[in-house]
Amino acid sequence: MLPSRYLPFAGVLLLTVVFTWALPWSPNAGVGVAAFGTLSLLGLWDLLQRKHALRRNFPLTARFRYLLESIGPEIRQYFIESDTVELPFSRQQRAIVYQRAKDVLDKRPFGTQRDVYSDKYEWMNHSLQPAPLNTHDFRITIGEGRAQPYSASVFNISAMSFGSLSANAILALNRGARQGGFYHDTGEGSISRHHRVHGGDLVWEIGSGYFGCRTDDGHFDADRFAANARDPQVKMIELKLSQGAKPGQGGILPAAKVSAEIAEARGVPQGVECHSPAAHSAFSTPIELLQFVDRLRELSGGKPTGFKLAIGHPWEWFAIAKAMKQTGLLPDFIVVDGGEGGTGAAPLEFTDHVGAPMREALLLVHNTLTGLDLRPKVRIGAAGKIVTAFDMARTLALGADWCNSARGFMFSLGCIQSQSCHTDRCPTGVATQDPGRQAALDPDDKGTRVFNFHRNTLVALRDLLAAAGLHHPSELGPEHIIRRVSSTEVRSLAKLHHFVAPGQLLAEVPEHPVFQVFWNQARAETFAAPAKAREMQASKLQ
Repeated sequence: MLPSRYLPFAGVLLLTVVFTWALPWSPNAGVGVAAFGTLSLLGLWDLLQRKHALRRNFPLTARFRYLLESIGPEIRQYFIESDTVELPFSRQQRAIVYQRAKDVLDKRPFGTQRDVYSDKYEWMNHSLQPAPLNTHDFRITIGEGRAQPYSASVFNISAMSFGSLSANAILALNRGARQGGFYHDTGEGSISRHHRVHGGDLVWEIGSGYFGCRTDDGHFDADRFAANARDPQVKMIELKLSQGAKPGQGGILPAAKVSAEIAEARGVPQGVECHSPAAHSAFSTPIELLQFVDRLRELSGGKPTGFKLAIGHPWEWFAIAKAMKQTGLLPDFIVVDGGEGGTGAAPLEFTDHVGAPMREALLLVHNTLTGLDLRPKVRIGAAGKIVTAFDMARTLALGADWCNSARGFMFSLGCIQSQSCHTDRCPTGVATQDPGRQAALDPDDKGTRVFNFHRNTLVALRDLLAAAGLHHPSELGPEHIIRRVSSTEVRSLAKLHHFVAPGQLLAEVPEHPVFQVFWNQARAETFAAPAKAREMQASKLQ
């Protein structure tokens, strides 16, 4: 049966045939032949071209969307929405990704569209002595001193599983990662055959379902893990504790969606409902968590190993930090996922109201490690609505060593923010398992766009650093980013946020409400909140 998205084109073809048939009897039918014949040729071209997935999936009708966009900037700006309204990403944010992915002009005329005197406006201070920079390939070493340290780009593809994304999207992302020399996080759906085609660097994310390294009953399987983890394509191991978009939730993949390819990647039976528990079964305390991380590192052959988390209860993070200091077992890295992160599907309450936003979460992790004198030994990555070089600069200034982006790279694939990821009806073939829809996404063409987006964003970061008189992103600090807090007052991030001094937590509890309430109550032996901490929370954080 013909998919409904092709019906308008089929109708145009039918009208072309009808008017052609009527020509001998009605000279006026020639107008119809010319009009509908032209539309038929346009639709046929849409079907045959490979650069625009939306046009391949919606021949002719996609062009009406482009037409409305081309004639409507003023209409959108004055009657519909501003180009800078971020719901969840603004037109301006999406446009800069599209331009950089296509490697076309990404400059803007006539000045900023932002109100520079409104609260929360941010900018980066520049220098009167700009620094000449000859490279945009900024890298950091993760797992220094381990058997297999990894030299990572400061900008990488965040976790997105095969199953949430289509096979062609995975192929394109990994092709771009290979071409640009940056990493591609597998997401908790494990390593599929599509991740392996181009050989781009992988960070293997291990979730609570232990996909790709599980026993038949869903527990961790060390032998299966080692077999995958020692693959040279896998550069790092990331244990997922929680994700920003829906922390504290597990997941269920319906039986109908567990295809042969997904079953192969995850190590589960095909056509059987697949469960991802809310919590891990391999550990239950902070100390056991670190022991498990250390075990994964050993089984992988000494590859950098760490964990990803969204910050929730502060005492749980403090308990992990105290366990690090107590045992000496350190992750090589921690990825902080902000509550503003995206997902294919999550309840509204979780999307909007669960999990600390990235900036607050990043500051808490950075401050804690700094206060324990552990920060030089543990790298920090961060993710949460990062699409531009300024997003990166601000995040790095707050304490991150590198940034990850998921939706930014989805936009580079052609995502139009239709927000239909959970319906399996993605119009551009990015977030769907529908064979027809994903066939419209050309992995080779989109892989080049992924590479372009990464490169051009880092070129923009290079230019920001040069303007500030800096030579590497690691030199960015909170003093470089300024935020307006009222129409007459501005502060640097260094003044706006509390930063803990190196080693301070070894001697005293900082004058910070979260540390004051929870630090002394957290224990390395348990994630549970002591009764005293609950009482203090109720009295001090009202």
